[in-house]
Amino acid sequence: MVREFEEKYGIILGGSSGLGYASALKLAQHGMNLIIFYRASRMQLPEIEERFSKIKEQNISLFTINTDATREDRLDSNIHQIKELLENQPIYLLLHSISKGNLKPMTGESVLSSGDFQQTIYSMGISLYSWVSRLQQEQLFAQPARVISFTSEGNTKPMIGYAAVSAAKATLEAINRNIALEFAPFNITANCIQAGVTDTESLKRIPMYDQLKSESLKRNPNQRLTMPEDVANAVYLLARKESQWMTGNVLKVDGGEFLQ
Repeated sequence: MVREFEEKYGIILGGSSGLGYASALKLAQHGMNLIIFYRASRMQLPEIEERFSKIKEQNISLFTINTDATREDRLDSNIHQIKELLENQPIYLLLHSISKGNLKPMTGESVLSSGDFQQTIYSMGISLYSWVSRLQQEQLFAQPARVISFTSEGNTKPMIGYAAVSAAKATLEAINRNIALEFAPFNITANCIQAGVTDTESLKRIPMYDQLKSESLKRNPNQRLTMPEDVANAVYLLARKESQWMTGNVLKVDGGEFLQ
């Protein structure tokens, strides 16, 4: 396997499971050194550490930090840790794979509050800008550098219980476009990946989980759900030097699910 990312460093926000973890493993297989931020309880740690061991087997430098990467009040300490770990090595890739939001309906007994909206939109949308802006201010990005984030079909399609996340994804995409525009002078590209329905822990939290799966299987011309590895392959392609002229996009990675 070609290790074209050797001596390059990437940061993954939310890399202990799902799309973030699959992407981390793929990038590590091609030689990228990684700093992974994740949030887990003590009970979850053994399983997560086992996953991380598979990344370490790729003969890369792996640093893992168990903290809430969406907390703006922790950004200073997170940046300080990154500086110490990098030892003047620049960051080639920032992957935003944060899944932290409120899945409540707008009507009924337990409904969305304005606070639920604010927390979700910040965590899954605005935090992308917070990280990119701060890393650039600290001159930690390489030239060129990549910013990649994950959106979903919920950006335009309404679903019961998904309003706050839908608003966050719309925010994320707007921020992605402007990062592509305003950080272009720093040789930074920014793209969102819109994955098809993928059977991850995040999907299982959605109230319409079973319905989403069955409808997606009917719609997809390949007659299967999107897998985390499918999305990881797209992250790898966007990280390659040949993607330099691609920026400001929302790229569908769903096996044609959107066609129907």
